[in-house]
This record gives sequence, structure tokens and C-alpha cells, in this order.
Amino acid sequence: MKKDRMKALFAVMLAVSDMLMAMLAFVLAYYIRREVHWPNQPQNLAPLQSYLGMLAVQVVSILFVFFFYRLYHQRRAVSRVDEFYAVFGAVSIGMMMSVAVSALTFKNSALEPDFSRVMIIYAWVLTIALVMAGRIVHRSLQARARNVGWGRDRVLLVGTGDVAQMILQKIQWSPWLAYEVVGLVAKNGNGSHPPENILGVPVLGATDDLPRLIDERGIHEVIIALPEASHQETLGIIALCDRSSISVKVFPDVFQFIAGQVTIDDLGGLPLLAVRDVALRGWKLTLKRAVDVLGSAILLVLSSPLMLLVAILIKLESPGPVFYAQERMGLDARPFPMLKFRSMRQDAESETGPVWAKPGDARRTRLGSLIRTLSIDELPQFINVLIGDMSLVGPRPERPFFVEQFRQNIPRYMDRHREKAGITGWAQVNGLRGDTSITERTKYDLWYIENWSLLLDFKIMLRTALRAFNDRNAY
Repeated sequence: MKKDRMKALFAVMLAVSDMLMAMLAFVLAYYIRREVHWPNQPQNLAPLQSYLGMLAVQVVSILFVFFFYRLYHQRRAVSRVDEFYAVFGAVSIGMMMSVAVSALTFKNSALEPDFSRVMIIYAWVLTIALVMAGRIVHRSLQARARNVGWGRDRVLLVGTGDVAQMILQKIQWSPWLAYEVVGLVAKNGNGSHPPENILGVPVLGATDDLPRLIDERGIHEVIIALPEASHQETLGIIALCDRSSISVKVFPDVFQFIAGQVTIDDLGGLPLLAVRDVALRGWKLTLKRAVDVLGSAILLVLSSPLMLLVAILIKLESPGPVFYAQERMGLDARPFPMLKFRSMRQDAESETGPVWAKPGDARRTRLGSLIRTLSIDELPQFINVLIGDMSLVGPRPERPFFVEQFRQNIPRYMDRHREKAGITGWAQVNGLRGDTSITERTKYDLWYIENWSLLLDFKIMLRTALRAFNDRNAY
């Protein structure tokens, strides 16, 4: 009950923040319109108190739309980009609703004040900006409260394999999710003795122990991380979690990975399920290429002073070329030279051959450590985008040596090569970068290919920019 009260309190605080920010936006819009005589002189602008009725209508309309947009049903891991899209749409609809209601309520009334289109635009822009600012502050306060244990959910992870470790690592790196992983539970009859702990979290037993562990440990949520389990096994585990207050979540199974997006098709009137489709084709390819050319050209111009500085520093620090051209596999599995600033010794792989970079890699130069952490070493890849070898967004390309290994062990791995490789991608903005699970990365890449949209590309680019300087997997 305490946890539920905390959630309710956070939701009320968010609604109050939205209300105050919407009121402040209206007042600021009024004063800006009064003081800034652009694009024309304000006509018949009444005192502020004459607009209080309109202010009330606008605030109520926006809160009403926010409620039906489920903006007070707080999701754990919603990004600021997604929240901005939702706020933008909800405020726009709320503003239109408030203008319509105000026109019906105050038109031809003795209380009718002048509510110009310019003032409406000011109020609309300011409401979006201030509501988002208020929500960012609210999220920060909520994260601080959760970090000290307020409103946290006690979680059991079912599974001890790679997927469970990936989820556990994601939770440990994301304290704002308000999860406290109490322990892990091994699958019954997995044929091997489970470890005592994983990433410092104890393995408490097997799936048969779930009812007892849920009661003894005060568990709020169970996450089943067994994508290889059959549907019957998954249903059996869910049945063991049959408690009225327990939330159960299941990591997607292999069929969802292979199927991606299921659509209805037909064959001469005979209905068929299409489980593989590609969203990026036809005119969309031309649109994506136009964005790539324009975006890479602009970014090359803007980053050229920084690139020149980095090139000079590389030459001063260690012998060898400024750029490192590494063979990678791109569209249709064709090799191409991917450009990077050299961040390692010239003979980095002379003894080891192709290997993954790891944290604290001794092969890196001092400058190389810095530019890899900040992802500055990737800037020359805008040249690859401009000449058509890569795209701004797409599956990250791998070296032929690794591709040959992955294609033998990972279902549909080569389907990643149906699209151009990208500087960033859906997997990377979800934390799957560097020495992380290739299987999970492939799932995200295939989802991107089958659900592409220009809006999704912009969202990925924005999220990449926001996390460029705090990516834990950049090394």
C-alpha cells in the first residue's frame, strides 16, 4: 500500500506541475504580447484579470487531454524524446479545444476580451516548453526519491542466462526505473548447477520456489527472462506467480523475434499471415537518402573545427595515420572501408588478430581513450554517409571476421544487411553497444528494419545526441 500511495503522490505532483506550468505559460504569453509589438500592434488588449476565464478553460482543457493521453499513467522507461512527442500532441489538441470552448463561452459576451492568434501561438509554444521543463524537474525529484528507496518495486528475475544478465545490468544502470532486484531464480531442470550470484545479486532458488520467495521477500514484480522457454513452460511459471498484487512481465520469445511485425495478406482471396516485411523501400529509400546527404553534409561542416583539432592531436601524440579505415560489412553484405579516427596503437592487432575492444583496453592511446568515450572517433563516418556507404541510422556494421561467426549462431543475423549500416541505431540508443549481447542487438536491429519511419530515425538521432557524453558502453 505504501508503494501505491507513493505512485499516487507522484502522479498528483505531476498534475499540479502541469497545471502551474500551463498557467505560467498563459500569463507569460499575455505579457509578451503586451510588450512585444510583433508582428503587429496589439489591439484592444484587456487587463490580465479579464482573461482569467480563458486561462481556466485552457488549463482544464490541457489537463483533460493529458489525462486521456495517459500522461499521468507513468511508464518507467519512457524517454524524454517520447515524452516530448506526447506532450506536443496533447498540448496542441488541448489548445485547440480551449480556443473552441472560449469562442463559444465568451463570444458576444460583455466579458469578451481580445484573444489574438499571436497570443494563442505564444501560449501554445510556452506551454509545451514549460510543461516539459516541469516534467524534467519532476522526473529528477522522483528519481532522487527512488534512489533512497521511496516507491521502489522489489523484483525477482526468472532466469540466469544472457538475457537475464542483460536485464539485470539494465536495471542496475537505470536507478530511475525504481526497481530493486531482490534475486534471481533458475529454471527447473536446466541440467546445470546455477551460480550463487550474478553481478552481485544472489540466485535464490528454482522456479518451484517462486510462491515461497514471493511471500517471504515481499515481491512486487516478477520478470520472466526465459525467451527459450516453451509457451507451456512460461504459462506454468506465470501460474506459480498467481498472487493478487503481483505484476508479471515476460521477455519476448523467439517467435516474436523471428516474426517481427505480423500483417494480414492474401493470395487470390486466401488469407495469409505475413511475418516478414520491410518498411524501408520504394520512395522511402529516396527520402532516407536525402536526409542522409543533407544531415551528413551539415554535420561535417559543423564538426570540421573539432575534427581538425583531433587530427592534429593524434599526429602529435603517436606515430601512424590520423584515420583508421576498417573493413566492415554493409548493405547486401558488401564490404566497405569504415572511417574512424585512430584511437589505438598502429600495431594494436598485430599479435591478437581481430578482437573486441574492452574497458581499460591497453591498446588505446591516451587521446584514444578520451575520443572513444565521447564517441568523437566516429565523426569521420559522416564521410561514409555522404558517399553512400552508410546511413545516419541503421544497424551498426561488423567486421567480416565476426559476421562469419554470428551468421552461424544467430537466427536471421544476415537480415541486418538488408539495409545500409548506420552510425547509430535502435540497438545502440537502447544500451546495446560495444561488448554487449549480439543476439539482443540483432533483435533490435530487425525490429528497426521492419518498423522504419522517418520519425523513428529522428528520434534515434536525438537520443544519440542526448547520450553521447554518458554512454557506459563507449570504450
